[in-house]
Amino acid sequence: MRLPGTRFQEHGWEQVRKLLGQCSLRAFGACPPALLLDPAREDEVRSLYLDLVAEALYVARAPGPGNSYGESVQELALSLVYELQAHGAAWSAFGAAVRSEAQRLGPFWSAPGGEASLRKKVNDMFAGLRDRVDADNYQAACGRPCSPNRIYAFRMLDTAYGEIARLFADWQQHAAQVGAILGRLLSAAPIEVRQMKSIGACKADWVLRWSASLEQFGGSPGPLHTRSKRFANLKDNPAKISAMLAEIGDYEELSSNRDRDWLQDAADCGLWLDDLERVLAESGQAASADQDQLLAAAPDEFAASAPPADPGDEADARALAVAVSVSLPPRYLQLAAAAQDGASWSARMMEGDSLPVRLAVYQKVLGGFDDSYPVEWLDAASGELPTMQQLAMLDEISLPTLRKRRDAAIARLVAAPTGRTM
Repeated sequence: MRLPGTRFQEHGWEQVRKLLGQCSLRAFGACPPALLLDPAREDEVRSLYLDLVAEALYVARAPGPGNSYGESVQELALSLVYELQAHGAAWSAFGAAVRSEAQRLGPFWSAPGGEASLRKKVNDMFAGLRDRVDADNYQAACGRPCSPNRIYAFRMLDTAYGEIARLFADWQQHAAQVGAILGRLLSAAPIEVRQMKSIGACKADWVLRWSASLEQFGGSPGPLHTRSKRFANLKDNPAKISAMLAEIGDYEELSSNRDRDWLQDAADCGLWLDDLERVLAESGQAASADQDQLLAAAPDEFAASAPPADPGDEADARALAVAVSVSLPPRYLQLAAAAQDGASWSARMMEGDSLPVRLAVYQKVLGGFDDSYPVEWLDAASGELPTMQQLAMLDEISLPTLRKRRDAAIARLVAAPTGRTM
């Protein structure tokens, strides 16, 4: 489930929860839970626990994404541990739960199955902290009041949609329950199965009837039909349920562009540059053909008096056109070439490489700006070396080709003998 500002409500939470539980048990191996029995030492024990669990998390192996924003399971677990430092109430509630259990059973963490009980209390602490943190971030992102209980209600509705979608997809095996959800007997495939493509298309009445159907088809009352007061403001309130379902659906649609692989953009850019290179080459050939036709059609005396074409002038004109096309000074390549130190070790090592390739090497090794760069190398608009795209166009090659040549030059520099003078 995605909501503005939230980070811990998605598919990776189960892995985050398990990782926090495992690392907490390791931390309590060096920080005995018995220390929590003294309320006066609560802050001291929390500080020790945070150091130990953070150390355990740093060395833990937790592959896999934690959410759709690119954060890993390990990163989310560490973030929540840091949040615990700022939310003392969550730690106090955990300490109170440990003391209450110890008064009833003694040092339960040392008894058979005690680790599982201790881990459950840790998981409860972090689950509550998760909703508290996400509620605060949601409020900051939207400017609307939000409580941990509201985040919990959002998650319940998202879970309800998932269950309804599962039943709809296999409606033939669950025809009676799907009929109860839709409020009619089924004799054929319901059109709602095809219509509900996202949570935004899920109807509030379906959620209410799904919850009501669970006691008959699942054996226990649904979340909106228990005595719990957690969802009291949603019971018999389809308008509010509809608004919350629509909010989840709208934000998921709005943020779905995050799921697009950014490498596709790089591939598109490379193809565009390849097309540009081809068009420039074809344009050059066409211009040369036009010039030949004009000379052939001119009188003999004109052709005889016409000065021979200077290859250097043609190269300069082409360099001028390319430089202007990438928003650089007209004589950028000439000025930049004249400014380089040809006697330097790196220049001698890259003597066979074009100037754009050399600049790409410096950009990769030293960064876009360095005090050693001549001002003639810098793009006046950015104050740094030209971008890789600009350099590729200056060299009239594709971006992937420029990268290959740059990396090959760097490999030669790395493999060269170390005894050198710059």
